[in-house]
Amino acid sequence: MDLRGHGQSGKPPGPYSVRLFAADAAELMKILSGHPAHILGISLGGMVALQLAVDYPDLCKSLVVVNSTAEMKPKTLNEIFALWQRFLIVQLLGMRKMGQVLGERFFPEPEQAAIREIFINRWAENDKPAYQQAMKAVVGWSVLEQLGEIRCPTLVLGAEGDYFPTADKEAYTRLIPNARLEIIPNTRHALPAEKPEEFNQLIVNFLTGIS
Repeated sequence: MDLRGHGQSGKPPGPYSVRLFAADAAELMKILSGHPAHILGISLGGMVALQLAVDYPDLCKSLVVVNSTAEMKPKTLNEIFALWQRFLIVQLLGMRKMGQVLGERFFPEPEQAAIREIFINRWAENDKPAYQQAMKAVVGWSVLEQLGEIRCPTLVLGAEGDYFPTADKEAYTRLIPNARLEIIPNTRHALPAEKPEEFNQLIVNFLTGIS
């Protein structure tokens, strides 16, 4: 699903929050079936997935969290700079420039030129005010203290070169009772696009193991 402010979903004015995104997902699930489902979220979607599992445990049959974190509270100068850099690029230079910066980071290899261009073009279509609201939604968010409440089987997937550090993923995976971590070497934040076959197989193996 596209979160509010993203893709083809509506783009109402903010403020947005991760908890609001999770509530939107829960409402959609209740409308569609009301039954527990396998939940997968990537990056911001991973944060929403964790929040959903905490706030609506009866809707979560299993959880796959990809290249994400359980807390967005920048502590180091590098973390603070990276966050403000993204705010400033979007505000001053626009969504296409932000897409170019991210595209070069996610797909730096010459043989990735085609997928990099697709990424940039799609990113440029994002709604600027809605994206800014989404960025504000994650700043200061944390679900670390509630991770022990998650009871569904959980797979945390991480790319070796992701900007969310492996050590961070290791730490929050340990806080989830029935969770395990898989790190895929030689990959970056856009893991599903870089190694789709390996990514899909890991998820199939996980779901097969719990069914």
